[in-house]
Formats: sequence, structure tokens, C-alpha cells
Amino acid sequence: MTRLELENIQGYLIRGYAHMLYSRFVYLQISDAKSFKKWLSQSWKEMTSARHIPDKSKISSTHLNIAFTHAGLGKLGLHEENLGAFSREFRQGMVSDHRTRLLGDFGTSRPEVWNWGGPRNETIHLCLMVFGNDKSANDDLEKDKIVCLNYYDALASQFDAIGVKELFYVDGQTQPDNKEHFGFRDGISQPIIEGSGRVGDKDDVIKAGEFLFGYKNEFGVYPDTPLIVKDQGDLNLLTPDAGGSGHKDIGKDGTFMVMRQLDQDVNKFWGYLNEKTKNPDGSINVAESLKLGAKFMGRWQSGAPVTLFPDSDPGPYSDVNDFGYAKFDKDGLKCPFGSHLRRTNPRDNVDDHGKKESLKLSKQHRIIRRARLYGEIYEGSPTNTTPKGDVGLLFICFNADISRQFEFLQYTWANLPKNKELYNDPDPIIGVKETVEPGEEQNFTVQDEPVSKTIKDLPRVITVKGGAYFFFPSINVLRYLSTI
Repeated sequence: MTRLELENIQGYLIRGYAHMLYSRFVYLQISDAKSFKKWLSQSWKEMTSARHIPDKSKISSTHLNIAFTHAGLGKLGLHEENLGAFSREFRQGMVSDHRTRLLGDFGTSRPEVWNWGGPRNETIHLCLMVFGNDKSANDDLEKDKIVCLNYYDALASQFDAIGVKELFYVDGQTQPDNKEHFGFRDGISQPIIEGSGRVGDKDDVIKAGEFLFGYKNEFGVYPDTPLIVKDQGDLNLLTPDAGGSGHKDIGKDGTFMVMRQLDQDVNKFWGYLNEKTKNPDGSINVAESLKLGAKFMGRWQSGAPVTLFPDSDPGPYSDVNDFGYAKFDKDGLKCPFGSHLRRTNPRDNVDDHGKKESLKLSKQHRIIRRARLYGEIYEGSPTNTTPKGDVGLLFICFNADISRQFEFLQYTWANLPKNKELYNDPDPIIGVKETVEPGEEQNFTVQDEPVSKTIKDLPRVITVKGGAYFFFPSINVLRYLSTI
């Protein structure tokens, strides 16, 4: 059994910090690399690791993690040869022409109009992630906010002295029941990293190398890790490449972090569902609207899977996750083939593959998903559709192979309209185009007998407001970076 070096892994990858209801994600530019590295030479000790703390009372009320863009690593002085050892996706970044096409970032989601991370925005070098929790309170968002922002203010007061400039920030929040703005419970199905100490269904246990460099992945090999090919810095702080190249590994116990700010149009989402399910007199059919919304998502608002509860939401909250599509719903008559969650994690029912091969393929494309709400805390529904101001999700995921994991999910399983027996069906949540070509359709098919039902003219309900690819290094590597 693989054993992870939890004390060397930054905690947000493993833990998620669910008890910390408030957070701030700060995008910074390094103006003085020497001053910043001096700060990093001490502050690596303050970074929150994934180390297990049995006594909950000893868990800090604030957590801090950090990640760097490719440009940020260059600003720290990493040699071109060493920068070139990182994957092509990370080097190119999220806004290259090719990546924009892959991710479908066009129209009002095009990088040129992003709030941060786009070609017209100032270059981001790093993201500082700040979390807070008032230990005297129980699930109190406002008190957690005070703890988080007080901690942030103390850090921000040093920014000039340590040589960084704040460019933008997003404040992230969570609800105790973990619902997002469309009104659905979020984050129920997460992979379990082998060796992390977490337990769960064996089908959810994924080899560590899918998410961390320096460990074998689901293919039984070590993932391509960034290596030091031209000596610099204190190499004694780095471990040798587990793959046997003889180089030191700057990736060990680190990973790549994907961040995307996704605005959610709650009014358009529920307005469309209400229109498609309305009563003959034009009034809202709440039950049918909720049911169609659940089919779009793959789970009811409570979190209960449509596969196991096809007719109604058992409510109030559900963490049920032990099911397979091949076993319970091979023909898609309960949870449609095109639903968001079935597409992005098809479990044991990938295309025409058998159960064993499907599980194998699914495991090779999993991501560790993190998400924080921004804007008004709002729970959408057929009768609750108009939040105040912009609301959305700061989507974050961790993966060792951006192309095979995050980008594959977005392009192949979400954006492409052909899936199983479907021909004009993009992912109804994240795959719909804002503008279609003449004659092009964007539908959602509800499998039924004897004839399936087609819901036409899907609206785009997500707008990308920012994004970037980051390197999420280990604690040891943070220390190493300060020695370059």
C-alpha cells in the first residue's frame, strides 16, 4: 500500500477545509523576487500541510496554501531548462489559442474579457489561499469571515515589504449543507487518494500518481514530473526522481491546480426549466421543473442520485454515492446519459465498454475537485431565481496531468455533443455554446420507452470570468524555491 508523505503535501489537496466556511483567493504579482524569496524562506513553515491531527482542538483557526504560475516560477529565477521540464499545458497556460478552443471559452467567456488571468490582465505569478474558522462558533459563516479576513489583513500588510503586488481576489464561501447557487448539493463524489488515510468504496480509491508527482498512477507508471535538469538552488532539499532518471524532482508531493471563476445565471437556468415543464395554463410546475433539473445535473437538490431515486427527491440531504450506472441504470432510463455528473464521471458505464474496463477508464480521468461560492449565498429553485448581483463558483481541481484529466473531462466528456447514443447533446451545465452555427442543435435527451424525449435549445448558464493553471508545490519545494 502506498503511504503518502502527508506532512510534505499542502493540505488543500487532501483535506478541502470543509470546516472553514470563508476563504480568500488572492492573485499576486512578484515585483521583487529577492524580497519574496526571503519571505518564502521562512513562511514555508506556516503553510498548512495534510498532516493528520487527531485532536481537533489543536487544528489551527487559519490555513494558508500557495501555488505558482509558470511565469511566477520564472520570476523566482528558475532556469529556462528547468521551466521547460514542466508539462506543455502548464507552460502554455489556460489562454493559449489551442487551450481556448479545447475549453470552449468563447463569446462572453473569452479570455480577453476576463477579470483575471486573461491576456489583457496583468500577469499573475502566484495565488495565495487564505482560510479562516472561528473555533468558538459552529458553522457560523460571518464569524469565519472575520477570522479569515483578519488573517489576510495581517498578510497583506507585508505585501510591499515582501515584494508582491495584489492584482485581484475572489472571496469564497461554503454553506454547511454545501449547496451551490443553482440549489444542488455539491462535492459529494470525490476520489480517495490511495495512502491518504481516508476510507471509502474501493471504486473511489485512486492511485496517488493521478494527483501527486512521485507516485505511480492508474497506468502503473510514475507521471511525468518536472525535473531539475540544470542545477540551481539547494538540491539537497529535493528528492531523486522516482522514475530513475538521476535528476532531482521538483514535482514530488506536488501537483497542478486548475482554477476557473464561473458565473452562474440562476435566472436563466430555472427560467428555462420552468418554461420546458410548465402547466397547460402557463403556470410553473414546480415538481416537474425540479425533476428536469435533477436529470440535467444527475442528482436531486438534496444530493441524492437520480440513478437510485428516479421519481422524486428523498430529501432533505443525501451523501449517497455507492452506486454504478451499469448496475442500476445501464439504459439511462433513470439518469440520462447526457446528465452533467454522468458525463464527467461515468463510473462503470463508459461508452460500450464492460463494467471492469469502464471503471478502469473512469479512474484514469478523475480529478480532485474543490469549489467555493462567491457572491450572495443563494439557493436557486423554480420559485427562487433572482439573486442580488453576480453569483458563481470558484472551481478548483487538482490533477497530475492537466491534459488527460481536467482538459479531457471538459473537451471530450462535456463539450462534445456525441456521447453514447447522443448526437446533439453537450453537457447541459458546462458544455453548452453561447452561439451555435447555422443548423447546429444543442439538446438534452431524456431516455424513455418507447420513445426518448428531446429538450431543445439549451441555454448557456455559465460564464467564465477568469482562470489559470498553477503548480501546487510540496512544502519542501517551497523551501527549495527560496534558495534559487
